[in-house]
Amino acid sequence: MALLANLTLVFVAGSITALATGLGAIPFFLVDDISDRWYVALWGLASGIMLAASLFGLIFEGLAEGTAVEIAVGMGAGVLLVIAAHRVLDDVDLDPKEYAEADFKKLVLILGILTVHSFPEGVAVGVSFAELGLEGASGPLVFGVTVPILAIFMTVAISIHNIPEGVAISIPLRSMGVSEWRMAWWAVFSSLPQPIGAVLAFAFVRLARDFLPYGFGFAAGAMIYLVATEFIPEALETGEPLWWKGRLELTVGLLVGVALMIPLALV
Repeated sequence: MALLANLTLVFVAGSITALATGLGAIPFFLVDDISDRWYVALWGLASGIMLAASLFGLIFEGLAEGTAVEIAVGMGAGVLLVIAAHRVLDDVDLDPKEYAEADFKKLVLILGILTVHSFPEGVAVGVSFAELGLEGASGPLVFGVTVPILAIFMTVAISIHNIPEGVAISIPLRSMGVSEWRMAWWAVFSSLPQPIGAVLAFAFVRLARDFLPYGFGFAAGAMIYLVATEFIPEALETGEPLWWKGRLELTVGLLVGVALMIPLALV
């Protein structure tokens, strides 16, 4: 019964991060478009949050549970999973139907890639709950269960990070004339694997404690790889027309993202 209650709590945390993606559609309820400058800054913010969460949260916690070699092996596995998922997406045969082919393909790739991204992010949330309810765990009580500080850290980090991803999904949808509420739905849809990944990862590390350091490394490797190969390149591509090619906005966003997460890491 306790396991079911823990799984439910982890699922709720993963659902919160998924719902946060829908917040990315909110700006389009207020304005027709978002400037490239803000878009680059948002991706920088997301990148800073993900890097800080990976380094100060997952890797540090992983080193406390295991060795650097175990963390490195887990990180390599996380990178390989994302690479494999991207290759599968590239081979998908698309049927545009009611949309222009180029726009529809771009939309599906964005949704697909962000959906693939969301699973390892869900894994990160699930792994961070590994000490949930265990004796000696430190953290606040939620419904009588001790929730680890790392779990709160990761849930907040992934939730904040998901908002710019929601913006990224909403931009092409706006160009296709999709309504604001449908934008929010598609944004949340892209993150639905997060609660699933969270529950699976939590159940795995609770049943196989020896693999916990690998789990921390896996989640960190996947997120760092996504930042390096997707988030930052996307920001730089969008910022190409800006002064200094958007590097200033990207840098500021990165620093703000890291600064937001450091206080949580020090709790």
